[in-house]
Amino acid sequence: MEEYILRPGTPDDDNRDYLPEKIKGSDIVVNENGNNSQPYPLRLREFHDALTPDGREDTWYEYVPACYDPARKTPLVLSMHGGMMTGWGQAIYTSWTMMAELNNFIVAFPDASEKRVWCVEWGKWRFDDGQGADEPLPPEASNAPEDIMENHDVRLVLGLIARMKEKYNIDTERIYMQGMSMGNLMTALFARNFGNLLAGAAGSGCSTFTDRLFTPEGAVRNKGGHLPVWQSRPENNDIPPDKADSLYVNRYNRYYWMKCNGCAPVPQIRIEGEDNLAFYRGEKADMVYLDIKNRDHGQTLDDAALVWNYLFSGTRRRADGTIVHEQSNLPRTGDAFAFAVADGCRSAWVDNAVEPLTAEVRRWQKLKYHGLNGGQAVRGEYRMVPLSLLARVFRAELAYGGDTLTARMTLRDGRTLQFARGSIGCVIDDRLRSMYCEAIHREGQLLVSVEWFCRYVMNLTVTACDGVVYVTDHFAELSANMADLIRDLLANGGALADYDALTLEK
Repeated sequence: MEEYILRPGTPDDDNRDYLPEKIKGSDIVVNENGNNSQPYPLRLREFHDALTPDGREDTWYEYVPACYDPARKTPLVLSMHGGMMTGWGQAIYTSWTMMAELNNFIVAFPDASEKRVWCVEWGKWRFDDGQGADEPLPPEASNAPEDIMENHDVRLVLGLIARMKEKYNIDTERIYMQGMSMGNLMTALFARNFGNLLAGAAGSGCSTFTDRLFTPEGAVRNKGGHLPVWQSRPENNDIPPDKADSLYVNRYNRYYWMKCNGCAPVPQIRIEGEDNLAFYRGEKADMVYLDIKNRDHGQTLDDAALVWNYLFSGTRRRADGTIVHEQSNLPRTGDAFAFAVADGCRSAWVDNAVEPLTAEVRRWQKLKYHGLNGGQAVRGEYRMVPLSLLARVFRAELAYGGDTLTARMTLRDGRTLQFARGSIGCVIDDRLRSMYCEAIHREGQLLVSVEWFCRYVMNLTVTACDGVVYVTDHFAELSANMADLIRDLLANGGALADYDALTLEK
């Protein structure tokens, strides 16, 4: 009989405990806006022992797939739980055990050594005793010791890697680490100091605050060297709670590993439903950035599947420290067809590259004002793009009248479209149709709504967020962090603000 990867569970959606203890060892599942637990894995085993020289007893959980063969070298993943969680909690709120069965690797889920809280640099904010309230701290505040080797949780990770090598035939070229929320901070801390021991690191949830990543002069603080990295940033992460601060911190966490890995500023972009992916190629190692539309702080159940299939499955670190990127289960390639524009920018994203525009993208509002006694109401807001961009993207012929106030476009399928300054009408062949708003004339050319053209004329998906519009041929939902990433590229013509000024610490 075929064995299913997904096992049915007993829903307990009325339970609002942070980590319902009765889940342990049961088939109970809890769901919250995409954060979905699985029934307690049948092969998950609990261990208690001293992993560090100080003799202190630690707790961890191991998942060894049924297909494990002691005669074959096997990859190892260490997965770090969030604050106020546990190793078994991380196991049930991720798909790492499912991926282990499908791809034949071992997963270890350690417990933090102190009150379910990892010993990490807090940065500007922290959880207030796990009650969910954010508490500001002075910039220098941290619960991590100055000497990294005095950090028990760091020694715990080092000891757990050594223990797993003793017990199993671990492929030393394929040891990976992943964490959620505070476990992400712990993974990032370990990667910055001992990344040379790993073949890849991944994290979801909160970013590391920038004063932990860069010196005041903009030098990268790093002792572990280059490392393939995956960053998952749920759109509604809210750490820090202010949106502008959150975008800034996420952006510079991305810059940090781009700089460490020697990545070029321009990635390939792929949006699959709510998953917004940017794939960076690096001279030393690659990086993947994921923003998830309409998701709160935490990790999605398929986060582990995405991390493994896109990145970990195709990376290894040789004994000399060289990172090798092999073919992963899923290729790290951008959308085959997509383009994007942003308010006020003179560049567009076309075919996974940045191209200059012949006119600036304009934000335009369709107004209702008759009968409003001098007032007005906004009935629509659109991004106006030059017809030359649409002709370039769709390989159409464009011809202007002598005064540039009228234009005719011939599409590849033979349809002809006529536009005129100030007219909301568009003549498609011999049929007059209304657009979302009137055509405008700027910089000696006509601009029309990219939303109307791509939806009505070309029957494509158009998704917008924070003044950025993304057009593609499949279902996609543009998210806030990806919109910020695209605007960052388009505002600077393919360069990135401050990126070139960042240096590696000597």
